[in-house]
Amino acid sequence: MPPALPFARAARRPRLSRGISFWLLGAIQLLLLFAAGAPSPLYPLYQAEWGFGPTAVTLVFALYAFGLLAALLVVGSLSDHIGRRPVLIVSLLVEIAAMVVFIEAAGLGWLLVARGIQGLATGAAMGAIGAGLVDLQPSHKPRLGPLVGGTSILLGLALGGLGTGVLVRYAPAPTMLVYLILIAAFAITLAGVVFMPETTEGRPGALSSLLPRASLPRRLRPHVLVITPSLVALWAVGGFHLSLGPALTAAVLGERSTVIAGAVIAVLTGAGALGQLFLQRTTPLRILSYGSVALIAGMLITLIGVATTSPAAYLIGTALAGFGYGASFLGAMRSLAAQAEPTERAAVFSVMFLISYLAFGLPAVVAGVSATRLGLARTAGGYAVAVIALALLALIGLYVQRRRKAPQPAEAARPQPAHQSA
Repeated sequence: MPPALPFARAARRPRLSRGISFWLLGAIQLLLLFAAGAPSPLYPLYQAEWGFGPTAVTLVFALYAFGLLAALLVVGSLSDHIGRRPVLIVSLLVEIAAMVVFIEAAGLGWLLVARGIQGLATGAAMGAIGAGLVDLQPSHKPRLGPLVGGTSILLGLALGGLGTGVLVRYAPAPTMLVYLILIAAFAITLAGVVFMPETTEGRPGALSSLLPRASLPRRLRPHVLVITPSLVALWAVGGFHLSLGPALTAAVLGERSTVIAGAVIAVLTGAGALGQLFLQRTTPLRILSYGSVALIAGMLITLIGVATTSPAAYLIGTALAGFGYGASFLGAMRSLAAQAEPTERAAVFSVMFLISYLAFGLPAVVAGVSATRLGLARTAGGYAVAVIALALLALIGLYVQRRRKAPQPAEAARPQPAHQSA
């Protein structure tokens, strides 16, 4: 019999249904990514008030990704051992603490601390949420968990950028109000998590799981190797737009409005959510292929828009790249969810997010340094070329993988033994 989980011996309390709990997890993930995208339209205000440049902006952004990576390495698989609920409760409490630090921020150092804490909270929650969505999805809808997981991330980023941009433009106390709203929302979802049913019986080894590691079942390693270029490409695009995107938008569109900057982020991530909805019935490998093609086309058009300062090309390219961003992410999640066992899911999704958020943070820092030395337009051009190369590499890997899985003509024509053809 598996060991008793924390909170399992507590007095019986009412529990939310599995259906409500499923959508609650999706809402929590959306809120976490809303909070991740919220500071982006505020960076120009912080820069004007405290006088720092593009390198500092990308460092603030990247510290979120690095905090998230640290959490994934240490507690990414913890919910496989002690349950989803305890991990989510602690994560939400830490996220609320990060929002308080944002409100109290009085300089660049405060922003760095707030983003680091926020990254730790989000990273701790991501593995548990990804696994919980698959645990709780209806048995007759096996695609729903990965779909909601991927869509909630992109919608959260879209709403965070656009919502904060609107609040900055039209509401008072722009650097405080969005965080106060998020504190209230996280408090409500935290109360819901307390009443969620636990979805895993857990297994021994919780303490040893805290040793920093990124492990995958051996059978999944070849597939993860194939999808890694796609993950790196799509998250590198997201990282650039959420850090230097507002400055690039101002340069191309000639408009420094926080609403416009947030709207362009929403175009990228909203198109990603549409890509996931549009391709949800397609097989995972085809979704990944279509996503890579869209990402390549979108980045090429974006390059033209930046080089010619054409707002139309820039926005069309951003939308098309966003479509590929969302599609590729859904394909990656679907392909891993289908192959991971229930007690492996948190660890497998944590490795996927580990790769993703390394690509989310590191290239953005490199771009920040490059923008200071070479200029924003040249940096954006080099960044786009690198993303295109990665997406092409992903397409080649997917093609090879499909060829290996396809039956050879001689094998397909070979007669089967009677006991196999029955």
